[in-house]
Amino acid sequence: MVKITFPDGTVREYEAGVTGLEIAKSISPRLAKEVLSISVNDETWDISRAITSDASIKLYKWEDEEGKHAFWHSSAHLMAEALEALYPGMKFGIGPSIENGFYYDVDPGDGVVIRDADMPKIEAKMKELARLKNAYQRSEVSKAEALSYFTEKNDEYKLELINELEDGTITFYKQGEFTDLCRGPHLPSTSAIKAVKVLSIAGAYWRGDEKRKQLTRIYAITFPKQKMLEEYLVKLEEAQKRDHRKIGKELELFAFSQNVGQGLPLWLPKGAMLRERLENFLKKVQRKYGYVPVITPHIGNKQLYVTSGHYAKYGEDSFQPINTPAEGEEFLLKPMNCPHHCEIFKTKPVSYRDLPIRMAEFGTVYRYEQSGELHGLTRVRGFTQDDAHIFCRPDQLKDEFKKVIDIIQYIFKALDFKDYIVQVSLRDKENHEKYIGTEENWEKAESAIIEACDERGMNTIVEYGEAAFYGPKLDFMVRDAIGRKWQLGTIQVDYNLPERFELEYMGSDGVKHRPVMIHRAPFGSMERFVAVLIEHTAGKFPLWLTPEQVVVLPISEKYNEYAEKVSNVLNNSDIRSVLDDRNEKIGRKIRDNELKRIPFLLIVGEKEAETNTVSVRKQGDGDKGAMTIEEFSTFINNEVEEQLSSIDK
Repeated sequence: MVKITFPDGTVREYEAGVTGLEIAKSISPRLAKEVLSISVNDETWDISRAITSDASIKLYKWEDEEGKHAFWHSSAHLMAEALEALYPGMKFGIGPSIENGFYYDVDPGDGVVIRDADMPKIEAKMKELARLKNAYQRSEVSKAEALSYFTEKNDEYKLELINELEDGTITFYKQGEFTDLCRGPHLPSTSAIKAVKVLSIAGAYWRGDEKRKQLTRIYAITFPKQKMLEEYLVKLEEAQKRDHRKIGKELELFAFSQNVGQGLPLWLPKGAMLRERLENFLKKVQRKYGYVPVITPHIGNKQLYVTSGHYAKYGEDSFQPINTPAEGEEFLLKPMNCPHHCEIFKTKPVSYRDLPIRMAEFGTVYRYEQSGELHGLTRVRGFTQDDAHIFCRPDQLKDEFKKVIDIIQYIFKALDFKDYIVQVSLRDKENHEKYIGTEENWEKAESAIIEACDERGMNTIVEYGEAAFYGPKLDFMVRDAIGRKWQLGTIQVDYNLPERFELEYMGSDGVKHRPVMIHRAPFGSMERFVAVLIEHTAGKFPLWLTPEQVVVLPISEKYNEYAEKVSNVLNNSDIRSVLDDRNEKIGRKIRDNELKRIPFLLIVGEKEAETNTVSVRKQGDGDKGAMTIEEFSTFINNEVEEQLSSIDK
C-alpha cells in the first residue's frame, strides 16, 4: 500500500500502482471526468501514470493552469499527428502549450508551404483523429534508442534536442501512429478533445536563432466543449478590436519605420502626451515617497556590464559593442539602468543616516530581440523603464519593500486594473548555476519578499525558476478587460549587485557595510504598459489621462471663429481641447471624433455663438445639454478631480 497525502492534509491508503485517475474515481465519478493532470510530490504527471510510493498529490482540472497545460500539450501532439498524416516526411521542432492554446514549429520540407487556406483541413484531420480516442502512451527510452528512432525518421531537430539530454531522463509519448519526444504530462486519450481551431501560421527560426532555418509555426487552440471554443472566439474577436497596434494607429499615438529600424517605436505627439502624463503621475507619487530623480547615458563602457553580470546574461540579446577610435575601447547600448545607478551611489561617501537612498529614472534600455518575437509595443528593441533603485540597510529592507507594493497598488487602482495576480518569483529548485550570489544572500532576499507580502496580507502564488539572475522578485500579473494576463509591475531584492560594485556605507558602529538594493518598476516599461492600457480600455482612457479631452465642432465655417475662441478658453483653463474646423457636415465630424475616443464633443452654431454656450455630447453617454463655457470648464474639471480623488480613498 502507499500513503497519498491530499492538499488539505488528509491521508488515504491505496494499492501501490494506483493512478491519479483512479484516485479521482475514489473521490467522485464527476471528479474523475474533470481531472486532467496530477502533481506528485510537486512534479506534474499524467493522471494515468502509476504511483508506486508514498506521495503528496494535487489533482488539476480545466480551471487550473496545470490542467490546461496537459490538455493543450496533448493537443499539440494531436496536431503533429494530423500534420504528419497530411504532409508525409514532415519534420518537427518543438510544440509547447502557451497561455492560450499551443503551437508546433515544423519543417514541411523543401517546396512545401502551409498556408492559411490549409487551416480548415488541419482542423478536420485533428477532429477525425481525436474521435479515434487513442491513448497517450508514455515510455521511458534510452538515449541510444531515442537517437536510433529519430535517425531512422531523419528528423534532425529531434536529434539535436536528444543530444542535449542525459541518458535515463528521456521519455516518448505515442498516440495512434505518431510518436514524439516529450516529458509530458498528457491526457489519458484524445477523447477529451472536442473542439479545435487552428488560429494562425507564422515563421519562426529554429531555437530563436536568426542564423538557423526558418520553420513554420502553427498556432491552435482546443477545448473540451464546443461552447467554450465559441466563447473564446468571441473574446478573440474583441481582442482584435482592442489590438493596441490598430488603436494606436487610429488614435495617432505611435508608429514604426523600417528606416528607423524594427522594434524601435516612434512616439507621435498624442502618444507622447499620454506617456508624459503617465510619467508625471508616477513622478508625483515618487516625490511623496522620497525618490530623487537621476539621468544616465544611453550607453556605457562594456566593463560596466561585465562587472554587473549583465554582459554574461544579456550579451547574446544585446546590440553588438560600439567600437570607438581608441584601440580596444568598447561601449554597449545599456541593457539595464541598475549598473549606472550603482555608480551614482559611489559618487560620495554614504552614512547609515543617509539611507535609504531612492533613485528614480525613466531610462531607455536596449535589447536585440529576435525579429520574429517583435510585437507592437509589447515586444520592442528599445524601451523605457520607469526604473528606480532603493539602497537601504538590511533592517530597512522589509519596510521599503512594502512601500513599493503600496505604490504599485495605488497605480493599478488609478488605472482600474482590478484583477491581478501577485507572483513570488524564486530560483529554480534544481539549477542554481544560472544565478549569481551566495546561498545566504538568496535566502535572506527570498525571506524578505515572502514576509513583506504576508504583512501586507497579499494572496500570492510562488513560481520557481522565474527569479532574475541576481535576485528574487515580486511580479504583478494583470488581467485586462477581456481576461488576458500581462506582467507589468515588478519589485526585486538584490544583495548581489552591491557586492559586485563594492557599494558601502558607514554604519553606526563605525564599520563599513554593504547596502541592500531594491529594483522596482511599477509600470514595467512605458511601451508595454501603454500597450496593455490601450487594450484594457479599448483606447477610451480616463479623462484625467487622455491626450485630448475635448473637441470643438462648428456646424459650419461661419462659426469657426467662435469655435476657436471656445477651444482657446478651454486650453487656458488646463483642459486639453482641439478644434475640428474641416469643411464637413456636422454628422460626419461627430462620427469621426467619436472613433477617436475623445470624451467630450462640443457642438457650436448660431445659437451657441449668440449665448456664449456650447452643446455638450459625452462619448458613450449622448447629449448632456447646453452649458456656458465656464459651466463646462467647471463640469469637466470636477469630473477629473472626482476621478483622481477616488484613487486616494
